[in-house]
Amino acid sequence: MSSELTAAPGTLQRGNTTYLPVVPGRLEFAHRVRRYILENRPQVVAVELPSSLEGEYSRALDRMPRMSVIVIPDTIDPEENSATYIPVEPGDPFVEALRTASDVGADSFFLEPPTTDKPHVDDTYPEPYAIGIIGIERYIEAYRVHPQPRTPDLQAHAAAMAWKLQGVDPLASVLAVVALNMLDPLLDAMEVPQEEPPPPRTRLFGHGELFNLHPDCLAEVTSEPPYYQELYENIRHNAGNETAVDRPRWQLALLRDAEKEYAINTGESVASWQRRSLAKFTRNLAMLDGHLLPGLYDLTLGARSIVDDNFAYEVWQLANRFSEQQTEDPPLETLNLSGEEVWLHTRKIRIRRRLPRMKQMLKPSGLKQRKREKREGEWARETNGNSICSYPPEDLVIENYGRFLKKYAKSVVSEERSRVEPFTTSTLDGIDLRETIRNWHEGQLYVRENGKFSGDIGAVVIIFDEDRQDRYRYETTWLGEHQNESDMAFYSTHPFEHIVGPGIGRAEYGGLLMTLPPRRMYDVWNDHEYDAAETKAERLLMAALDYSVERNVLYIAAKPPRSTFRQLASRFNRKIVYIPLGQLSPTKLKKIRVVHVLDSYARRAEAKEFIW
Repeated sequence: MSSELTAAPGTLQRGNTTYLPVVPGRLEFAHRVRRYILENRPQVVAVELPSSLEGEYSRALDRMPRMSVIVIPDTIDPEENSATYIPVEPGDPFVEALRTASDVGADSFFLEPPTTDKPHVDDTYPEPYAIGIIGIERYIEAYRVHPQPRTPDLQAHAAAMAWKLQGVDPLASVLAVVALNMLDPLLDAMEVPQEEPPPPRTRLFGHGELFNLHPDCLAEVTSEPPYYQELYENIRHNAGNETAVDRPRWQLALLRDAEKEYAINTGESVASWQRRSLAKFTRNLAMLDGHLLPGLYDLTLGARSIVDDNFAYEVWQLANRFSEQQTEDPPLETLNLSGEEVWLHTRKIRIRRRLPRMKQMLKPSGLKQRKREKREGEWARETNGNSICSYPPEDLVIENYGRFLKKYAKSVVSEERSRVEPFTTSTLDGIDLRETIRNWHEGQLYVRENGKFSGDIGAVVIIFDEDRQDRYRYETTWLGEHQNESDMAFYSTHPFEHIVGPGIGRAEYGGLLMTLPPRRMYDVWNDHEYDAAETKAERLLMAALDYSVERNVLYIAAKPPRSTFRQLASRFNRKIVYIPLGQLSPTKLKKIRVVHVLDSYARRAEAKEFIW
């Protein structure tokens, strides 16, 4: 091996040719390639790609940053309908080399001749994240100390690439971007003049066709998660930033964004202990595979194991998000591929989403999936918000729960007013078996007198969150549409900040007030008679005391109202019945806490296709 001059960290220079070894499909190396080309401006950029696919790559580059796939039918046995799939993605170093070469006006050159069959070479590389720890020179040196075994096919392939590279203008400055596992075989082959390689023994590598990749399959078929590639695409022009690819920070951002979607879609949150357990669990998974950082599969598996399937679904869906990708691209046919069609030795993970209603879990597999936006922001542009209305199935749920709460409150108060005493002259309302058995050693019977609940319950106030931090900024009042539907005032998150369909917003209640009969309630939030309230919860309680036609007003919250409200209630000849929020089923509360707001009555006809 001849002497090598180090031109830049991580490169080797021989004459006018600089060799930049890369790990295919890794963002860290794509960033290095772009930075080097922008800083050194070579005249020719040679990449380890087949020249028979130069036309397909050229068309794919014109579509960037949208991702494509090159399909090469198998010519050995056409009846099997098998093919080779080559994704063209922004995070691949070879693709980045071609894109940046075009930016600086350099000529592009494909090193793999169309007359050779590329041999299989082991692509096991050290963890690319280690570059930031040990440096690129030690990273490359560590790989070259233990090279891959060289087969005759590998040496023939290296000789064919050397023959192509030796045909480049000898006076031009050339950058050769090659895979790290082909660096040393190519360097050795460049030491002697090479002859034109013979024709292939098996098939002609070529005749590819370009297709658009379906957005739903990106995370399965790409080398890097689309979420990371979008972050890279956003910063790729900042070539001087050494820490542009910060994989740990991007993983943390992915999990945080997934937590936000998880909270919006389920109303639940990820606890701090779950975050710590998730970090430890995914680290151990990565170590089992010999990696320093967990991959997308590890993150999704950890999310499912530590939190639940719904959170794992959000992690996977967010990692699959690439805003530039379109479902349909008129010039190209769209393919929805699976990972098994593109990669060998794939791993599967099954995610069972916990749907809000049991009947949805029994949904036949032949039914259509819930609709999605074709382009980001499409539904928001169809929302005007000039008028709003509720979703009738949710109205039934909340009304039924309100009736249940009234009965429950009456039973609780009656139980509190009940009295148990030893039997003397009257059995009152019957023998209390529990107390009698408890005091069996006394040989005494105990009887029970049930408490009485006078009157009925009128208005119902449920406070999920007093909103001391002003999170629930959407305040509205809407009237019942028929005699069995309550007037309601509530505060919630803003529904049209989370669009689930055209003109359909999803929100989370912070607190609500329901009162019958309907069609009586003025706008609670602009009524100056309630300006003395210190919080949104107190304003709803004041309105409940004012509008309730029954003497008793039910107030459900984490803590009871201030004592001044007892005095205020007595002035209205009303009584506050307080039930702690913790006494109610958290599962049921989670279900009724979600509200959908429609921007017109016309949306009700199609709302069932978007609300689950």
